[in-house]
Amino acid sequence: MAEQSKRDIVYFDLETQRTITDVGGNRHFDKLGMSVGVTYSTAAGEYRIYRESDADALVEQLTRADLVVGFNHIGFDYAALQAYTILDLAQATLNLDMQRDIEKRIDARLSLDSIAKSTLGLGKTAEGLQAITWYREGKFREIAEYCAFDVKVTMRVHEFGVKHGFVRYLDKNTQAEREVEVDWA
Repeated sequence: MAEQSKRDIVYFDLETQRTITDVGGNRHFDKLGMSVGVTYSTAAGEYRIYRESDADALVEQLTRADLVVGFNHIGFDYAALQAYTILDLAQATLNLDMQRDIEKRIDARLSLDSIAKSTLGLGKTAEGLQAITWYREGKFREIAEYCAFDVKVTMRVHEFGVKHGFVRYLDKNTQAEREVEVDWA
């Protein structure tokens, strides 16, 4: 266990300034703009909040981590953050994208909210579109709090999966709660 505590696992989430529709579709992630990024580092034992002007520091923390854990962070968060660096973030970091991992196991794309509600009994406090509205209103504190809570939920889901070897989700077709085995240890 002492070996585990030396690893710096960085949990990560990012909110954007614009929607996919605003920027003309999935081929323009570079135009989404970062409003707020939040990390939690197990080595430092703290959350860090980054604004757009701090994108370089965020990239540095992610690339120094022993493992970056997120939920759709490779497909979305990194794609948006990519506009702020010359590095290929997916290649420059060691990652566990829980959404991708679960999707491979059950051939279904689940939301963090669905998994968190079934696994932990708690859900998200808002949604990404609300964060974009807050950005347009200049409400950075609200975005940071929402994003930090998503990081906390991501961390708790990951820790549950590491400890128990599975997470739960609500099957959209049958409305039954299901389990999916995970190997995140």
